[in-house]
Amino acid sequence: QDRLVESGGGLVQAGGSLKLSCAASGRTFSRYTMAWFRQVPGKERELVARISWSGGGTYYADSVKGRFAISRDSAKNTVYLQMISMKPEDTAIYYCAADLRTNPYYRREYLHWGQGTQVTVSS
Repeated sequence: QDRLVESGGGLVQAGGSLKLSCAASGRTFSRYTMAWFRQVPGKERELVARISWSGGGTYYADSVKGRFAISRDSAKNTVYLQMISMKPEDTAIYYCAADLRTNPYYRREYLHWGQGTQVTVSS
């Protein structure tokens, strides 16, 4: 069974850091575009960061540029999201996603999803 399992969420103070991990099991996701989305109640799930299968191409939402960094370790079948200088508005459930498309952007374009991990940033 193909699975994406997020970990590393939690409570952090504004200005602090967290590192999320997304471990893939089942199939090998080394040829997949991997991404992190986030969602708050009442709002659409938004793309936060995306990394190409090779790791050579990345995308960041304007709201996280310069503060978040996405990376992947294909040998471990794991993708990471390093978050620094965090803000209360980063509070959300963070989801890992994967798809074979090149540069998928919208939620509907991603086939595989994790269950999400809660990130809360206190002011």
